[in-house]
Amino acid sequence: MPRTIFILNGPNLNLLGQRQPEIYGRETLADVEAATAALCATLGLAPRFFQSNHEGVLVDTIQEARQAAEGIVINPGALSHTSVALLDALNAFDGPVIEVHISNIHKRESFRHHSYVSLRAEGVIAGLGTEGYLAAVRRLATLLG
Repeated sequence: MPRTIFILNGPNLNLLGQRQPEIYGRETLADVEAATAALCATLGLAPRFFQSNHEGVLVDTIQEARQAAEGIVINPGALSHTSVALLDALNAFDGPVIEVHISNIHKRESFRHHSYVSLRAEGVIAGLGTEGYLAAVRRLATLLG
């Protein structure tokens, strides 16, 4: 039976393909989800995708994952740099967490260089474009054994 993982996306990721394509590319979130779902099928994983522009909804979803998922891939977007609430929710989750950023946050504005989520993540993938989601899923599959 496939193991369930949550793939979470934070604010503005619903605008992938439209918002700053020079930074985030032209692929849409639906494109990312389709490619990720195809990879998950080969790895015996069942992905559940969530996107929200609201911090509390993401916290609720992470809390839901405590009972419903074995691992989390999360691109918290700008909440990476501001949300202790996401960190606290992730700290209450027992499975592995992989953080993804489409852009290389370390080559951008200095406020983007720190991520609260990184304090909880087993791994951080930044700057691989949307391929970072695939790398994250592969790593999560390895961690889940």
